[in-house]
Amino acid sequence: MSYNNLNKMDLALTKAEEKAMKILWSIERGVIRDVVKEYDDPKPAYTTVATIFKILEKKGFVGRKPIANTHEYYPLIEKGEYSRNFMKSFIKNYFSNSFKNMVSELSSKEEISTKEMEELIEHFQDQIKAKDKK
Repeated sequence: MSYNNLNKMDLALTKAEEKAMKILWSIERGVIRDVVKEYDDPKPAYTTVATIFKILEKKGFVGRKPIANTHEYYPLIEKGEYSRNFMKSFIKNYFSNSFKNMVSELSSKEEISTKEMEELIEHFQDQIKAKDKK
């Protein structure tokens, strides 16, 4: 079951869940101890991470398979897919579903440097050229 199959595009991860997913994406699969080991100090308790993974499994973000007396967890959604869905939801909820509104807001508040704006323009021009070739 993947995130898209759940049809919960607005289902967001908490910061703790997102941190656990980032670790799982980086190690690809592992038992709770593998995940705990990857946290910065002070590391969360094993039971805390286990609880987070139970929630992630219930939300449909991770799967698990039994291994000896524990479970190995693996992502059911790719990091890129989650990032795209998160950004779509973010733009929809905060910028009236308009990427242009988001960029305008950030650029008007000087959150984006002139160099970054030029890079965005170049990126979009490249995208337009690529679409025109199709």
